[in-house]
Amino acid sequence: MKKAKICAPITVNNLKAIKQVEPLVDLFEVRIDLIGDGWQELARELTKPWIACNRCVDEGGRWQGNEARRIESLLQAAELGANIVDIELATRNLDKIVRLVKKRAECLLSFHDLKKTPSLEEMREIVKRQREAGADICKVVTTAQVYEDNLTVLKLIGESPSVRLISFTMGPMGAISRILCPLAGGELTYASIERGKESAPGQITVNELTGIYEMIFRNPSP
Repeated sequence: MKKAKICAPITVNNLKAIKQVEPLVDLFEVRIDLIGDGWQELARELTKPWIACNRCVDEGGRWQGNEARRIESLLQAAELGANIVDIELATRNLDKIVRLVKKRAECLLSFHDLKKTPSLEEMREIVKRQREAGADICKVVTTAQVYEDNLTVLKLIGESPSVRLISFTMGPMGAISRILCPLAGGELTYASIERGKESAPGQITVNELTGIYEMIFRNPSP
């Protein structure tokens, strides 16, 4: 079983809290839309790899500016040293933006369904579109309405062994797929730096997640 890679989203400018979890995570996600002013200075203080994300409202973010400025900030993040830039698959002028990002960083193309989990066939098509658009990493995140939705997103990972794929469900019913995503072959999973600072519904904390992984790896299945 491979090591589970953990990404901690940074949602507020609190360097002390970031430094406390830094030894436990593999990378950070700088949420430009949530941090607001000062995100550049904060990013410069990070000593681990980081993903730049400026999430639009339609996909669960809080960006209040116009689209041109949103994309400009992501390109600026690539210039500042972001290892990965997260762009929504539905973004306008996607081909041009992907080309610009990939001059400096890896490109993560993301899809979020804030209401439900689409069928496996629909999600396969989403991954196909992401790859055709030039994604280095594909992300398909949905909302669990029933527990079986967790199995659907994990099956998507299982049948895509050659794809760097992140897929899990959000919401109270989705915690299990968040935990299992990297164990099932997914690229990484996300965990909040502290309780109350989650970047998405159903996210558990870094300390909780690392505790779960310690138990799993300490007591592997026979």
